[in-house]
Amino acid sequence: MFKNERYTFCQVRVSVHSSWQKKCRATNDMIKTDTSLIDLYPVVDYGTVVAQYCASPLSGHSQRARAMHSTSHGLQSGLGACGGAVTLYYGFHRDRKRAYASWTTNYTPTYEWDSNWDRRDPASLVRPSKGGSDDNRYNEAVEKVKSKAVRHLLLIRHGQYNMSGKSDEERVLTDLGRKQAKFTGLRLQELALPYTKVIRSTMKRANETAQIILNSLPNVPVSDCTLLEEGAPIPPEPPSGSWRPERSQFFQDGARIEAAFRKYFYRAEKSQEKDSYEVLVCHANVIRYFVCR
Repeated sequence: MFKNERYTFCQVRVSVHSSWQKKCRATNDMIKTDTSLIDLYPVVDYGTVVAQYCASPLSGHSQRARAMHSTSHGLQSGLGACGGAVTLYYGFHRDRKRAYASWTTNYTPTYEWDSNWDRRDPASLVRPSKGGSDDNRYNEAVEKVKSKAVRHLLLIRHGQYNMSGKSDEERVLTDLGRKQAKFTGLRLQELALPYTKVIRSTMKRANETAQIILNSLPNVPVSDCTLLEEGAPIPPEPPSGSWRPERSQFFQDGARIEAAFRKYFYRAEKSQEKDSYEVLVCHANVIRYFVCR
């Protein structure tokens, strides 16, 4: 920085290409001030803009400049000309949220797929081979326990219901919810699959939905299951702003819904000759857990 009789020259060096460059294009510009009222203060390098000196008038402005210099650690700052006076620009606050580039290009899953997820993998149901001629015995045993059929599970969420109800009995289906259940039943009827049974949650809205569906599937057996009731199986990620159950509820509901998964999700028994089709009428969180599980 240098000064003449009527002007002070403020040299600003920009360290990176950024929006601050537009504000600091006044490199070596003349900032008109009275040289007798000039006080110079060093400014810390904050990474975005490196200012060699900050010129500010004396008196109250000078005191404020000193205060800003002493408290400006952690803030990014730059210089700009405004109305013929020197103004200190504050950049980003320390608590500003930033998006960072991925630290890795390795997208290998944290957990590997468990092929024996239902503990019914044929290879796990027979005695391991000792090698050599015993391989023939092992391969034959594996073939004998392999499933011949496939189990199909159709997961259906209940229809729209009265969300203002204070109890389960008051949370009945709305007119729209009953229409949804009716058309779901008609669609299942249209598919004409050999349904094995309908299993429904014992909560009012799911029970009512299943009953309407059964009007289109009159000969299909039905059963109730308390394990399929709505709940909080696991804390959501990211957290939900409006839905925040107690931690104890995740502990209790999670075990129950996991039990439901193990009860209904498994490979067909070796004795099952034909494919089966089971309809589960339950709830959103339960279905989410089943699918992700």
